[in-house]
Amino acid sequence: MRLVILGTGGMAATHAKAFSEIEGVDVVGGVDVDPGRLDRFNAEHGIPMGFNSLAAALHWGEFDAVANVTPDGVHHPTSITALQAGKHVFCEKPLSTDAYKAFQMVDVAEQSGMINMVNLTYRNVPQLQKAREIVQSGMIGAVKHVEASYLQSWLVSKAWGDWRTESQWLWRLSSKHGSNGVLGDIGIHILDFASYGAGLEINNVFARLQTFDKAPDNRIGEYDLDANDSFTMSVDFDNGALGVIHASRWATGYFNALRLRIFGDKGGLELDHRYNGSELRLCVGANIETGVWEEVPVEPVVTNYQRFTDAVHSGVMNEPSFRHAANLQRILDLAWVTDRERHELPAI
Repeated sequence: MRLVILGTGGMAATHAKAFSEIEGVDVVGGVDVDPGRLDRFNAEHGIPMGFNSLAAALHWGEFDAVANVTPDGVHHPTSITALQAGKHVFCEKPLSTDAYKAFQMVDVAEQSGMINMVNLTYRNVPQLQKAREIVQSGMIGAVKHVEASYLQSWLVSKAWGDWRTESQWLWRLSSKHGSNGVLGDIGIHILDFASYGAGLEINNVFARLQTFDKAPDNRIGEYDLDANDSFTMSVDFDNGALGVIHASRWATGYFNALRLRIFGDKGGLELDHRYNGSELRLCVGANIETGVWEEVPVEPVVTNYQRFTDAVHSGVMNEPSFRHAANLQRILDLAWVTDRERHELPAI
């Protein structure tokens, strides 16, 4: 597979490194409107071709697939253009900024017959794959209750950088600069973490969003700090189970932490994933009576990058697909409505 990376900032280096390590993949081009950034990126990763637009890359045309690592709002037009040009697309999350555009992308992708996948990165966590396997095996019985959280501390810690002075963080706090807040940034991750791990679909949702005061007049320079900082979400799943899902950037002591707890009528499991490691614990059998949790060993899993490569080679679609990501985006869109209207809405 010959691959072009569209957008050379942020996550692009991760894509370049991951794909270049896969046998049979050649990263042959980079695309960016910033020539300096493009040249630095291509030099760092040994990429031979550079283009200042997707149109220019498509005019050249000597590639099979696109890794779309552009800003969120650019995913929609660029992915559609690439698909219509007969290129497979591996798109960063979220698929688009709203469900309407996301499902437009789904329609084009499915009509084109090209491979289309979204990089929901926590699918690469072996403990999440194992958790899903345990649930689907029936080991913990019928799922009754799900709890999931995604906690970050960069609003109270400078471990990643200082949002008061650094634009890479400030823009995430301002809707005028393209941010949909914590819901738009990491909401899709924790929704997928919860529903995929539990092997269930979300039927109904009710959410609350909150933006906290962070500066005089909630403004720093040209940045209005109006994007949501925390959200809570109550959901019910297609089997009748209840779920509580929440996320915050005010979580002191948690640089980047996801937790998933799934309770069934025969046992429970708990997954903790942090930047420096993951752990999966299980309470079943006789341990139910003593409250003992035992760690579950896991094996490495195939990454999204490898699954996309395999799908392109085989011609058989793989997950997570555009349609799956669009369904998650629908839930995120509904979260905004439920916060405004203060009542639950169906997600299907």
